[in-house]
Amino acid sequence: MNSGEVIYTVLEILIAVCCCLGNMLVVLALWKTKGIQQPTFCFIVSLALADFLVGFVAIPIGVLVDGVLETSFHTCLFISCVLILLTLVSILCLMAIAIDRFLRVYIPLRYKQTVTWKHSYSVAAVCWLVAIPLSFTPVFGWHKDPPDSVNSTVVCRFTEVIPMSYLVYFNFFLCNLTPLLVMIALYSYIFCFIHGTLKERPGNGAQNQSHMYLRKEKKLASSLSLVLTLFVVSWLPLHIMNIVVYFHGPDTVSYIAFYIGILLSHANSAVNPVVYAFKIKKIKTAYVKIWRQFVLRSADNQGSRQQEMAAVT
Repeated sequence: MNSGEVIYTVLEILIAVCCCLGNMLVVLALWKTKGIQQPTFCFIVSLALADFLVGFVAIPIGVLVDGVLETSFHTCLFISCVLILLTLVSILCLMAIAIDRFLRVYIPLRYKQTVTWKHSYSVAAVCWLVAIPLSFTPVFGWHKDPPDSVNSTVVCRFTEVIPMSYLVYFNFFLCNLTPLLVMIALYSYIFCFIHGTLKERPGNGAQNQSHMYLRKEKKLASSLSLVLTLFVVSWLPLHIMNIVVYFHGPDTVSYIAFYIGILLSHANSAVNPVVYAFKIKKIKTAYVKIWRQFVLRSADNQGSRQQEMAAVT
């Protein structure tokens, strides 16, 4: 392993730790704090779980699926599909969030009756269930040719089992780009509608209340659209490199560029908890509350130990 691979592995480990700790904090914050237990945040929890699994499962597997692990062809293919799964879950959760924000603005009076806890849980479950067959399509035949011998093993590499045609046409154009365009259209409508409505001068109390509601929605939609923007910025370079390699050959993109693209895509899962902390006040308050509870509990445990030691001496 050369120095570049060592640096890459160390950075992947750091990103994995940040993914696990940060997204675990998001789940705890949204689960334990009653004030933010709303159907909307169910999708954020689902996204946080996907990001947590990126650090806990995808990154360790990704390091192994880089010429380190020697397995059978179909085992390597299955492991590679797991990596694709978590990305698709993330983008489907982001789409669910965008649709939820759209409904909050489009049908504000019927929103609470339409989007219930039961519906939110069902949609979050559908995001995971839909992502499974889409990400495991290579297992059903859209993969590179396996070795002639059934019992032979291969040095497991992602690009040795997953064809670029799948990554470009199916994974990027269909499963990533299409939802992204839909989300961009939804957020564009949200901001244009809110901006146009807020330009109207409020008259009676009902209009004042409506404007306050829309300002609140605009602020939350801005924060969640930032999460989407960071997702696009983090993943687009890797997809662009895949397209270049597919149409112009593998020598057109260096392995260093690919490593940077992979690191950037994984780092996206570690960034989301930071965005929530700075942009969504309720989640930030929940973070602080959990941190204070942790510090106070640690201080109490330390004080108890000191008292026990003093009693013994």
